Amino acid sequence: MQRVTTIISFAGILLAACTSTSGGSVALAPKSMLSERILQAPENVQEAYRYALANQDVLSQIPCYCGCGGVAHTSNLDCYVAEISTDGTIAFDYHALG
Repeated sequence: MQRVTTIISFAGILLAACTSTSGGSVALAPKSMLSERILQAPENVQEAYRYALANQDVLSQIPCYCGCGGVAHTSNLDCYVAEISTDGTIAFDYHALG
């Protein structure tokens, strides 16, 4: 129980530290970058993919703990993006669709 309380407290501190009083917003890629399959998903799932596209540098530094290591995922970004070609074409990973 102590560990859960500590984690919740830490999460609250992070949220407070990340809250902007200057009206800042989270960077999201445009919906036009999403595949048709993702556009059929609920809005919050679409936003997760849009966040992943716009914040690849952040997600690539966060390990994924959902058990997808068995499918060669090395970071949280891998749950959303399988590959980005040199021409900018995005191959999505649909693992995050649920």
